[in-house]
Amino acid sequence: MNPPTIRFDDGAAYERLMGRWSLLVAEPFLDWIAVPAGSRWLDVGCGNGAFTECLFQRCAPASVQAFDPSPAQLAYARQRLPADAPVQWLEAGAQHLPVPDAAADAAVMALVLFFVPEPAEGVAEMVRAVRPGGCVAAYHWDMPGGGFPLAVIAEELKGFGRRATPPPQADVSTLEASEALWRGAGLRDVSTRPFTVQRTFANFAEYWDSAGGSNTIRSTLAEFDAEQVATLRERVRVRLGGGDGPLTLSARANAVRGTRP
Repeated sequence: MNPPTIRFDDGAAYERLMGRWSLLVAEPFLDWIAVPAGSRWLDVGCGNGAFTECLFQRCAPASVQAFDPSPAQLAYARQRLPADAPVQWLEAGAQHLPVPDAAADAAVMALVLFFVPEPAEGVAEMVRAVRPGGCVAAYHWDMPGGGFPLAVIAEELKGFGRRATPPPQADVSTLEASEALWRGAGLRDVSTRPFTVQRTFANFAEYWDSAGGSNTIRSTLAEFDAEQVATLRERVRVRLGGGDGPLTLSARANAVRGTRP
């Protein structure tokens, strides 16, 4: 049986969970890649626009072209920024960007690479679209290393003989695989680094409610009856300490950057 397809069709649910986690990585990541102000950016797989908004606010871009294949995500994203912001929201997949060669100074993917059907093609497309000397960079949760924000829930699902739905290309999210992809695309000055971030929830209920919209576990929870969901919820709560007060969790993303020759 083929695993369920992960679809992104609810920008608000994505914001409650992954959008907020992503922003915790976005700020140090953008500092790390250090693209100059006034640059032309491509945000590949922009989703609901959480990273795009951070880029706009932090990097003073001359322009941003933000691409995503999901009309629902783009509809949510368009509400994030002023109408006169130099941002275009465009429906397109990572492997076929509707831009000329060398059209941008920087191309980035935020939590996207492991969803691209052919990751090497996605990287090659970013390289094509960036000028010589431009930056190509990405970050993604360290899925094999347990860096995903919902790793605890994924572990507890195993007790039911079930598993969370992983991104289809989860193996590319390691530092070693990311570096190999960037070097294989012909980029120079390739470097990688992990980012560990923390997020505090008011209580366990807030964490659990945010997780319910996750595309990695939503389809599994939909197949559980109420008793199974309650049991899973309690096992996760106990695993996270069992308290009712504020809850601080960690996640880890791996980042990679390189320069087009």
